[in-house]
Amino acid sequence: MLVVRFARFLDGMSGGFGFPFGCVAAVVAVLLAELCGATGHPWFALVTLGAVVLLTAFWSSVVAAIGVAAVAWALDSGFVLGRAGELAFSPAAAVTALALSAAFALGLFARLVSRPPVPVRIPAPRRSADVPAPRAMTTAS
Repeated sequence: MLVVRFARFLDGMSGGFGFPFGCVAAVVAVLLAELCGATGHPWFALVTLGAVVLLTAFWSSVVAAIGVAAVAWALDSGFVLGRAGELAFSPAAAVTALALSAAFALGLFARLVSRPPVPVRIPAPRRSADVPAPRAMTTAS
């Protein structure tokens, strides 16, 4: 039941809540990765952040997913690869950017494949009996 409610909540993220939710999820992912030892093993953070970017790209808008991917890269570069929030522009940061871009593309592809297009509903044509005849205009004398 809880999973169904969460899926409905995520489905409504296209209304503009995807970016804030994705940013909070990215911060939580980095914190969890740091608790698991991401300083010694940076791929812990890369896996968790990649999952956040992938899910944001799947459930939210494209612009929100791009923003979350940028925030995720900055968090990884600043707090996992670098120290104290200073961005590290290194080959490892380039690999992180490439992996997050791949997660973004995979999320968009999964959204396009899994969601069928919205069917267009064409109303049935009216019959002439359904449309009332115009009334003749008369002037009152």
